Amino acid sequence: MEILYPRCAGLDVHKDVVVAAVRCVLAPRHSEVRSFATTTSGLLALSEWLASHACTHVAMEATGVYWKPVWHVLEGDFELVLANAQHVRNVPGRKTDVGDAAWIADLLAHGLIRGSFVPPAPIQALRDLTRTRKQLTREIAQHTLRLQKILEDANLKVASVLSNILGRSGRAMLEALIAGESDPERLADLAQGTARKKRSALIESLNGRVTPHHRALLRLHLQLVDALQAALREIDASLGKALAPIRQAVRRLTTMPGLSDIAAHVIVAEIGLDMGRFPTPAHLISWAGLCPRSDESAGKRRSVRVRKGAPWLKTTLVTVAWAAVRTKDSYLRAQFLRIKARRGAKKAILAVAASMLNACFFMLRDDVDYQDLGSNHFDRFDRRKTIRRLVRRLEDLGCQVEINAHAA
Repeated sequence: MEILYPRCAGLDVHKDVVVAAVRCVLAPRHSEVRSFATTTSGLLALSEWLASHACTHVAMEATGVYWKPVWHVLEGDFELVLANAQHVRNVPGRKTDVGDAAWIADLLAHGLIRGSFVPPAPIQALRDLTRTRKQLTREIAQHTLRLQKILEDANLKVASVLSNILGRSGRAMLEALIAGESDPERLADLAQGTARKKRSALIESLNGRVTPHHRALLRLHLQLVDALQAALREIDASLGKALAPIRQAVRRLTTMPGLSDIAAHVIVAEIGLDMGRFPTPAHLISWAGLCPRSDESAGKRRSVRVRKGAPWLKTTLVTVAWAAVRTKDSYLRAQFLRIKARRGAKKAILAVAASMLNACFFMLRDDVDYQDLGSNHFDRFDRRKTIRRLVRRLEDLGCQVEINAHAA
């Protein structure tokens, strides 16, 4: 087998140690394995050791977050390849740290490792901010549910009357409850806006049995919600600064139906702006896990289930796809209804999410806004196919059909 990289190295990365295997087939031909600590001084020593062997390419597995410090230290001095651990498994029964490092080096030397997508540092920072924002939003939702659980335990049915217990009316009532107020009428008088029209229902729902234990828990969770919301505001401010150089690209994505500013931030943070990293839109869709897997043996397709792919991107695209299919007279809605009739809603929404990611690829690559193909795109695309389908449907219903084509 042809050797593509005569001087390369494979790294087996762990939390506290990195096992490095150098593979050189040029004179003087040799191979060597050494272990280094994952401290900064240890990683700098690793970089000097690889440079002393004139290594040009270095490969490592994507092991949790432990690969990132190694990547940051070696980046710029070597051509780095980040490998999916499932793609570079060693021979069963012969697994050791030294063996894994040497195996990765052998695979890299023959060009048998497909590098994973690693965005540049600014996009990585943006990705950290968007992911942290989503985690904080989830935690706020969890504490809101815990507040509702405590109210239900005290037989206060506020959530049945107010759509948001952390809105202006709900928050005022919670603070009054924590302060010791228990009179339902006084609590109902704290309602604001349209909630005042529900005064009688509020009085009935606020007639419960609140104990000091309930008040202590309400105070605790409300303080946690306030702290999380303050952190969320800081994240939003940092996001605004990080997005300043690429705000035009983010605005362009929002021209697509269903894509809000936050969703556009997530997409840019996950896939970056350089679409040259993906040979075709199909590669990007496959990387995101929005297409059927290829699993065939003996002429039989065993499984077509989608892979996990990029979970942060995939969940966002599926969410915005549900919003996009509600836009009337749009291509995305027509595609959803077309596939839903044959394959069901779940497969249809994944197809819509893949189409949206496909559009994002071209919008970011060509710097163009979204142009909808229209709800009648499929009819225009293959008119005769549509005619045949409708004729078959009418014949199935017992009708005799005669086709007379009119001149356009």
